[in-house]
Amino acid sequence: MIHYHGTPCGATRIDVARFLSGRHALIPFVRSEDIGTAAEFCQSFCVDNGAFSAWKQGVVIDWETYYEFVREWHRHPAFDWAVIPDVIDGSENDNDRLVEQWPMDLRSIGVPVWHLHESLDRLEHLTRSFHRVALGSSGDYSSPGTSRWWSRMGDAMRVACDEHGRPKAKLHGLRMLDPAIFQRLPLSSADSTNAVRNSSNYSRFGTYIPPNASTRMAIIAERIESHQSRAVFGSSDQLVMFD
Repeated sequence: MIHYHGTPCGATRIDVARFLSGRHALIPFVRSEDIGTAAEFCQSFCVDNGAFSAWKQGVVIDWETYYEFVREWHRHPAFDWAVIPDVIDGSENDNDRLVEQWPMDLRSIGVPVWHLHESLDRLEHLTRSFHRVALGSSGDYSSPGTSRWWSRMGDAMRVACDEHGRPKAKLHGLRMLDPAIFQRLPLSSADSTNAVRNSSNYSRFGTYIPPNASTRMAIIAERIESHQSRAVFGSSDQLVMFD
């Protein structure tokens, strides 16, 4: 699977370049200051529409501006894909409308989001219609890793995978770059800001604390990257965990 590390890194340009070199990055539209560095040093990068951050902060995004931003970058050789605009706690009609409005010239690199609070019918439709589908935690399932979340994810996997447990489309886990999560799911990719967010948490490093941010971020990233997702989902798997 591809491990996408969320940005911005919040460090010096040298530290950002050192950390991203040879890795995969997720660039949020609302904080895209690291995209030039990612384009230069990453193996690949994808672009997130920023809906989650906007939802948390109560900000409204101009989607036309986002479309133009994607157009500017999508021909770069390291560009992978872009998340189609979505409303985190919106209705299925809201999100279907945004999928329909996604520009045709960007169709091949657009990835829709299925939110866990939405119907399984919508998930089935998206996996039949798109090469890749992103899974987003929302509503009563907004916290990845809880028992309620795992129960819903089990339902989702039984819809998104065929009778052999193979995903019908590539699956991306939004905010799921945690080995305790992605090792149990047949994800093609996942993302999180774990490496960046926790690089200043010195308790993560024991007695010998690396002096620079790039090394601290790299240590956390390497611990994550040493794990891989499952190849298939077993229909009899019990994904419910106790909190």
